[in-house]
Formats: sequence, C-alpha cells, structure tokens
Amino acid sequence: MELFFLLVLVVLMITALGSGFPVAFALPGAAVISVGLAAATGMIFTGNPDAYFHTGGPYQWLSAGVTNLRGVYWEVERDTLIAIPLFIFMGIMLQRSKIAEDLLMTMAQLFGRVPGGLGISVVFVGAILAATTGIVGATVVAMGLISLPAMLRNNYSKSLASGTIAASGTLGQIIPPSIVLIILADQLGSAADQAGTIRKLLYKDATGEVNMPSFFDVTSTSAGEMFLGALVPGLLLVALYMIYILVFAIFNPSKAPSVPYEGDYDSGFWIKVFTSLVPPLALIFLVLGSIITGIATVNQAGAIGAAGALTMAGYRLYEGHKSTYYPVMLGLISLVLLTISLSNFPMNAKNITNGSDLFGILLGTFATGLLVVSLVWSSVRAFRIDDSLRTVMMETAKTTSLVFIILLGAAMLTAAFRAFGGEEIVRHFLVTLPGGFWFQFFVVMAVIFVLGFFLDFIEIAVVVVPIVAPILLANPEANVTAVWLGVMIGLNIQTSFLTPPFGFALFYLRGVAPAIVRTVDIYKGVVPFIGLQLMALVIVALMPSLVNYLPNRSSLLAESSPPPRNPRLQYCLDEYNHGFAKDFGADLRANLSPLASLEAKDLPKSVAKFMQEGVKGLDATYAALDAIFVAEDAINNSAGAYRPVLTQVRKVEKEIRLLEGENQRDAQAISRMSTAESNAARLAQLQGAIAGNEAKIAEFRLQIPSDWKSTFGAFHDILNTEEKARSDYRRLADNTYGAFEDMAKFLASSSEFTALDDRITALKSQIETDNLKTLSKEVKTLAADFGKLKSGGEVKSSLEKLQKAMAKSKPDLAAVSREYSVAMTAFDVGVAFFEGPAATITQVLAQVEPQLKVSVGARQQDKLTREQALSIAACSSHHRDVSLNF
Repeated sequence: MELFFLLVLVVLMITALGSGFPVAFALPGAAVISVGLAAATGMIFTGNPDAYFHTGGPYQWLSAGVTNLRGVYWEVERDTLIAIPLFIFMGIMLQRSKIAEDLLMTMAQLFGRVPGGLGISVVFVGAILAATTGIVGATVVAMGLISLPAMLRNNYSKSLASGTIAASGTLGQIIPPSIVLIILADQLGSAADQAGTIRKLLYKDATGEVNMPSFFDVTSTSAGEMFLGALVPGLLLVALYMIYILVFAIFNPSKAPSVPYEGDYDSGFWIKVFTSLVPPLALIFLVLGSIITGIATVNQAGAIGAAGALTMAGYRLYEGHKSTYYPVMLGLISLVLLTISLSNFPMNAKNITNGSDLFGILLGTFATGLLVVSLVWSSVRAFRIDDSLRTVMMETAKTTSLVFIILLGAAMLTAAFRAFGGEEIVRHFLVTLPGGFWFQFFVVMAVIFVLGFFLDFIEIAVVVVPIVAPILLANPEANVTAVWLGVMIGLNIQTSFLTPPFGFALFYLRGVAPAIVRTVDIYKGVVPFIGLQLMALVIVALMPSLVNYLPNRSSLLAESSPPPRNPRLQYCLDEYNHGFAKDFGADLRANLSPLASLEAKDLPKSVAKFMQEGVKGLDATYAALDAIFVAEDAINNSAGAYRPVLTQVRKVEKEIRLLEGENQRDAQAISRMSTAESNAARLAQLQGAIAGNEAKIAEFRLQIPSDWKSTFGAFHDILNTEEKARSDYRRLADNTYGAFEDMAKFLASSSEFTALDDRITALKSQIETDNLKTLSKEVKTLAADFGKLKSGGEVKSSLEKLQKAMAKSKPDLAAVSREYSVAMTAFDVGVAFFEGPAATITQVLAQVEPQLKVSVGARQQDKLTREQALSIAACSSHHRDVSLNF
C-alpha cells in the first residue's frame, strides 16, 4: 500500500503542476492530501493510522517538512539563504536603473565589427549581467527588448538571434552569485551529512571496524565554495557560446554579419565604454573578490552587492545633473578612508592606548559616516525618481517570498516522499544499477534533464537533490566532492530554462519578441545552445579540477587554512614530497655530504645522535617514501583481479542489507499491531513477506564466492602494507626534521654555553677549599642553567651527579673530583665542538634548512607554503577512487 500512496503523491503533484496550479501550493498540497489519505485509509481498514507508512506516522511526516525548513533558518550556523534577498535586490535594482541597458548598447558598438560581433556582445553582456543580477527573466526581457530588434535590423538569423538572447539570459544560473547555487549549497550541506553516515556504515559493514578514517569521509560544501566552483564552468559556457557564434558567422556570414559602428572611436566613445563597463565589473570584483579572498562571507558579499547596486542606481537615475556623481564619489572617498584606517590602526575602541589609536578609531568612524550618507543619499534619489526604490523592494519581497514558500512546500513534499518509502525505492534502484557510480550518475543527470522540460530549477533543486545527492556522495567508487556534484546539477538545471514546453526563458523572450519572430524560430534557436550546455556538462564531468581547484586553492591559502598535519591533506602532501624528492633529493644529499667526514667520537653525544637520526635518517626517510609508491603499484597490480569480485560481492551484500532492512521494518510493524481480528490478514501478509525475504537472503548468500574471506583478507594485507608504509614515512620524516631542528637549537646556544666557562672552571678550586654541602647548592644552580640550554644536556647530567656526591652526609672528595672531571670533560668537548665542527654544521644547515622545511618538515609547519598549497589544491581537485578500502 505504501507504493500506492507514493503513486498518489506523484500523480497529485504532476497534475497540479501541469494544470498551472501555483508551485508554492502544489507541492505541499500534494503532500498533505496523500499523507491524509494514507492515514484515513489505515484507520478505516486496520484501525491504525500508521499502517500504510514506510516508517512513522502522519503527524510525524506532516511536521517533518516544516521542522526541517525551520532548522535551516533558526540555526545560526546555517544562515546561507539570507543572501538570497540581497542578491535579488542587487539584480532588480541594476535592471530598474537601466545600467544593463547601457551595457548592452555599448558592448554592441564595441564588438560590432567582429563576425557575429553583435551576438558575441549579447553573450558578453549576458555574462556580466549574470554576475551582477542573476535574474533570468529580467535579463532575457532586457536583452530581448534592446538587442533583438538591432540583430533583426542587421539581418541576423531569427533563430540565432533568439537562441543567443535566451541562452545568454540563463547564464545567471551558473555564473556566481546565483540563487540556484545558494539553494544547492544548502541542500547539499544536508545531503553530505547523510552521505557521511551512509559511508561510515558501508565501511563498518565492509571491514568490521567501527571508526572510519577521516580522510574517507564526505566533505560538505558552502555557498562560497559553490560560487568558486561554478566560476570556471560558467566562463567555459560563455566561451563555448562565443566560439559557436563566431564559427557560425564565419561559415554563414549572411546570417550573422558584422555591424561596424557608424560613429568615431574617439575619446567620447571610450569614456562611454569605461562608464558603462567599469562600474558593473567593479561590483563583480567587490562581490566575488571579497568571497574568493575570504574577506567576506556570502551574506556579507550580498550586502556589498546590494549597497553597490543602490549606489550605482543613485547616479544612473539622476543622470544629467551637476551633482550626479556626488553620492558615489562620497562613497569611494569613504572606502579609501576605511581602507587606510583598517590597514594602519587597531580598530578596537577597548584597546586605545595612545593618540594614534584614537585617531584611527575617529578616522574609521568618520569614514563609516560618509558611507552611510552616500547610501542614504542614493536611496533618497532611487525613492524619489520613478518610485524606483519602492518598486525594487516590492519585487524583491515577492521573489524572495516565492523562493522561500517553494522551499517550504518542497520540504513537505520530500518528507511525504520519504514517508511512503520513495527514498528507499530510489536508493535501491540506483545501487542495483549496473556500471557502478558513473552509470548511476548518468541516470540521475538524465532524469534531471528530462524533469527540466516540465519543472522549474527551484523545484528540481529542492525536490530531487535531497533524494539522490546522499546516494551519489556516499559512493566511494568515484568519491566525488559535494561542490562538483552541485555544479554539475546546476549546469544541468540551467537547461530547464531553454527546454520546451515549459522553458521559462522561451516564454520571457516570446513575450517581448516582435511578431516576425515565430515561436518555432525561438525553439530552433535554443537547440544548439542546449547542446553546448550538455557539452559543458561533459567537459566538467571529465575534468573535475575545473570545479574543485578554486575552492581548494582558496581554502588552503586562507588565513584559517587547515594545518599540514590535517589527515585529509596527507595523501597529496606525500605526492608533493615524492615529487620534491625526485627533483631535489640528490642535491639535498650532496649538500649534506660535508657532514659525513665528521667523526662521532669527536662530537658531543647529542650531536652524534643528530648525525644518526638526522643525516642518516634522511636516507631512511626517502627509502620509506619510495616504499609508499612501491606499495601503491602493488595495489594497482592486484586491483584488476580483485575489483570485479569486490563489485559482485558488494552488490549482493547491498541486496541482502535492503532485504534485512525490510524485514526489520516489517518486524517493527508487527510489534506495534494490536490484537484486533482486523489485523490478522495484515499480520499474515507481513509474516509472509519476512519469510520470503529470508529465502531471498539465503539465495543471495550463495552467490558470494566461497573464498571471498581469504581474497578480501589478502587484498587488505596489501592495503595495510601501503598504509603502514605511509605511517612509517611520516614518522621518520617527523623524527628526521625534528633532529635537524634540535641541532639548530643546539648550535644557537653556543654563546650561552661558553659563557658558563668561568663558573664551571671555578668549581675546581672551590671543591678543594669550600664546604662541599654548601657548594652543592651552587652546583645545583649551575646544572639548572646548563639544563636551559639545548647544548647543555650532557654537562647538566654530569653536574647533577656531582651535586649528589657533594650532598652526602660524608662526601668522598675523590668521588667528587672524579665527577667534576667527567663534567669538565663534557664541557670541554662542547667548547671544542663550538670552536671546530660547529661552523661546518651551521653552514650546512643554513643551506639545507629551506629544502628540509618544505619536504620532510612539511608536517611540522603551522601553515602550508604557497607552493605546497597550490600543489595540494591541484592534487585534491581530482576525484580519487577509494572503493577498494570498502
């Protein structure tokens, strides 16, 4: 019966959406009606309203959606969606102030002489508007009103012109800042948590170990990372559009002719280009740059964008007056003053200690006041001129409310879908598909693409993603990142604006296109661009570093970057060190060769120990590093025969787990049943289902090879060998670099060591003349002073023995003299070392220390070097299959 009510839920949703019923009410309405029907049917036929739910009951599932949505907004750590109204305000304000119109006209004149230049300018402006507005409808309408007539007048193909405008208008969905990326980041944050739990269970079932190593865990994502990840794919899509138009124009010059600018390219023209292009680009730099550099969070960047759009509207709406640019000039002056104050003064009023600190606080306060005046001045202008501010605020409120109501409805629909076991059905379908992760991923992408013909991007993001994303992220075979999966889904969802019959960009363009442009022309025009979007999807799938590199780079170069000892960095750090050893290992050993001539008997014991653990330890460290990659080769050589068996067994075990899960749920249902006679048929049905599943489980167990345990154990011995090799290398590297660090500290204490010469030498005469018990206190103090020095350990140990000999009730003068001689010998050896071999060792250490620090000493650093961070960012940008460990 759960399947029946699941079908009812899907049919109700499709019917409501297909009939044109508002999405905000269609989604929760379908959930409420189907859950209510299931509860009523269960009460009528079994006396239990929970009878026809997969788990739980109607009240639990009706409240689950609201509870989940409330958690998004009431949890301080998850405030990402607050950025949505800020970016919506920014986009609508830029459209309303006609800044987008100025940009379109100017770029059309600039690119006109290039073949297909008018179309290329539309794509270029679409990319700029995508990074400043992100509102598809507004962008398509604006470019349709301005560019389409111009393209038709200049004999552009109607299909090419309409396709270019519609496709360029959708760039706002993938080029950040984008509302869909924010929503996807929020959905994927929850999905990553679920995927992490699933993967831990997979690891426990596969290995029997309770704790899974943290580097196998699923990493979550944030809106900032999604913005960074989508930037390069978005620019890739822009490049594909431009290349297509250029090639089309070259082979079909009559359908995309060049349009030379009739005016002069004089100073006036270039000033117009500057004033039209630079402000939007500056706003993009402030918004995205603040996120990329880590200066601002996504919410703060949204506030920057909203303030910037308001300031730009303040001068554009007031154009032609003497004081047009006064507010923006005031704002720029305030930003300069704020930069000066923040860069040169501690901006904390509680820590004012002198006049300079007070001046910095006053300067910052004055600059903040100027910024507020600039914003208020711009707001007043926007409010008074054409009632622009009120209109923009109303549109922002409407659009934001629509997004949030759809989110609430989708949360309720998803809860109802899970209530009837829909998530289990989808999971079972995906995990039992042949071909592993990539075939699962292809099916999901194909389903999302088809759904794009009928559903809006928000509905797909909030309904489909929470169901399929945990399954894909949990799969250790491809081990994809959440940000990559989010960008792939974002690129796919973008096609929903162009695919008929419900492509919204098509409707927007149809509404403003002249009658000469037929609907079929628009449909024909978008087909090549849909193909280009799919091409971009394939390119990003094959090259995940296009998505992953920028977020990794930003994270590893940030002030709050993870330390080099972070477990998730170790694999790529080993790769970096292996490459470093190949390139510079021989030079490093050659630089250390002068130390080989030093005789251990002529050195203090601690220095001789350094020679053993440091210089000779470096060879052992590099040997251990090579052993890692020998072990990796052994894994790769054995994986070919092992992987098919592993895949077969894990597939069977998945089926067994699913059947066991069904039995567990049926057993729980039986335990909750009353003793009423009306339950007898239901009881028999559940017991029969359990018996049938047990028989299937027995059949599946027979499909597992009889030698599986030994095969599994043999391969895991190879895996353990590799893990031990990595552990041995890291331990040796830490010890080796530690020995070099200790030696550097030893050498640095030379002056303090030799400065104690007079005090230790004076002891000889004092031993013969002074009271030994009294003198023992001074010896104890001297031993402590040597103990403070890295080079004084051996002398300290000898002096402590001397002090004990002196402190006896009846000191033996001969024993005291012997102990003093031992201490003095240790001191003389140290002095001789500092006067002789120390210079050679100091010179060698100064030469090799930079190389040691970034190789064997990398894990001992507080932060990665820039070179290391970039190398690890590139390494970790590729997805690494870890399924052999499961």
